[in-house]
Amino acid sequence: MAVIEVPAARPLRWYSPQRIATAYWIVGAALVLLPVVASSFVLTQIFAWAMILGTIALSLMFLAGYGNMVSLVQMTVAGVAAYMVAIFGSSAVDTISLGWPWWVAVPLAILVAVAFGTLSGALAVRTEGIYTIMITLAIAAAMFYLVRQNYTLFNGFSGLNQVRAPRFWGIDWRSPVPFYYLSLAVAAVSYFAVVYVSRSPFGLALQGVRDNPRRMAALGFNVTWHRIAAYAFASLVAAVAGVLLVWLNGQVSPGTIAVGPAIDILIIAVVGGISHPIGPFLGALLYVLLRTFALDILVSLGLAGERFQLLIGLGFLVVVFFSSDGLLGLWRRYRERARRDPLTGEVADG
Repeated sequence: MAVIEVPAARPLRWYSPQRIATAYWIVGAALVLLPVVASSFVLTQIFAWAMILGTIALSLMFLAGYGNMVSLVQMTVAGVAAYMVAIFGSSAVDTISLGWPWWVAVPLAILVAVAFGTLSGALAVRTEGIYTIMITLAIAAAMFYLVRQNYTLFNGFSGLNQVRAPRFWGIDWRSPVPFYYLSLAVAAVSYFAVVYVSRSPFGLALQGVRDNPRRMAALGFNVTWHRIAAYAFASLVAAVAGVLLVWLNGQVSPGTIAVGPAIDILIIAVVGGISHPIGPFLGALLYVLLRTFALDILVSLGLAGERFQLLIGLGFLVVVFFSSDGLLGLWRRYRERARRDPLTGEVADG
């Protein structure tokens, strides 16, 4: 049976705890103060979008890094949550949307998406490697064709538009600054939740299942149920991001959960690095920057605008070529080179 080796998730060992705490405070302060200097476009179309995609990719990183399960269904889970928000809540298609208040529609949407992701995981966990990828890809493709061809529930090819973010506490949460802070809060909570779960007894057991499932089974652990539970947790993370995704775009359509976006999430996770939860957010930021500015770069060089996907692909190819662990691997190599003694060639501690 063919098995795809996934780099195991691990702590950032080249940093001391003091440096990690300092880096958290610096990055956190910069993100909190960003609206002071950034425009609405930068806040929503770059950073908020990157944090949403990064959160979805984080769910994939959790499965791949801690469970060695590469799932291509995470974007589909987010898309299911987005569709359910539009169906349970309000949209321009009154014949489909039920018009329930957001505090009812959103929890139900997340619940349905988590159930979908958990069921998908239950179908995939009994396989390994390329077979897991193919099963999750098949589920993603099947869901795409279902929503595109079903007009009664999903409005077919057109999807559901004019899905507005709620207004409560006197705040319009789709306004650039509030939505940015909402996306930042969801990304931060998801990040620390993954870190916490990875260090919990369940997370440690999941990593044991990743490394040696037969030994874990011999020790009395239910390997299958640990993997299914991992899919349930990852689906929760992706579903919450899916709610933000539909509020950001104001609509959801079959293109949201097509095979292309599903593979994009995998690319984001791999390019950022799946050895640590921060990697997906780095990959998402790079992805959004390339998607946003690649076309402008090509036009300024006098090249055809349709080739911007080529520039995006080349950017990702360069990162993966120089580092098998994406941007995190490049940073690790830079830190080790900076600490290397020029005379002995040994890497200094700390």
